Parts: sequence; C-alpha cells; structure tokens
Amino acid sequence: MAKHTLFMLAPWFEEDGQGPYYCPDCGVVEGFLYYSPEVRDEIEIVTVDFPRPRNEIVKFLGLENQDSPVLVLADEGPIPKDARQSLSTGKKFLNDPIQICNFLGEIYNGVKPHS
Repeated sequence: MAKHTLFMLAPWFEEDGQGPYYCPDCGVVEGFLYYSPEVRDEIEIVTVDFPRPRNEIVKFLGLENQDSPVLVLADEGPIPKDARQSLSTGKKFLNDPIQICNFLGEIYNGVKPHS
C-alpha cells in the first residue's frame, strides 16, 4: 500500500429507524481536512456505510477493527509510536481522531489540533 488510507463513515445514516446521524469522531477529522485541504491529495479517503461488517475496513484490519475513522498506515514511511497493529493482518493503524489529525498534520505540514 503506497498511501495512507483513511476510512470515514458516510454522514446522514440511520440506526434502528432513528436519525439521521453523523459520526462525531469523523467530524473532527473532516474539520482537519477542511482546514488542511492539501492533505486530501496525499492520502486515499474511503467512505464506508455505517452497518457492519464494514468490508472495506475488514480487508485491511480484520473483523476486530471496524471502527471509523481509522487511518491505515502505508507500508513505507513513518509509523507513529501510538500506532496499533491488526492481529489479523499485521497492518498498522490509528483509530483516534486526534491522533489521526496530529499525525497527518505533522507529516504533511497541515494544521494541527491545539491541546
């Protein structure tokens, strides 16, 4: 995998006949991408539907890691110290929105969240 791949939930989904909803954690990452639009060109962004299994994510991280947002890290390049690793596939990933924004902001010179 040549680029980092970011999986995000599609907004405006329903659950148990309720909604529409959006994922607040995905909203944090969307905000980062709004403030740093140049990052969009550097990564692959895949939108997935809310219901599980989320097969697009499972392909990279296994059934046990279907949360979103999730950034699957490229095979080459820097790996942050707080990255997790899929036991099923061995792929490394970040699934915390602030960690995702910090990492992408750092490596692509984008805006970083103030803490």
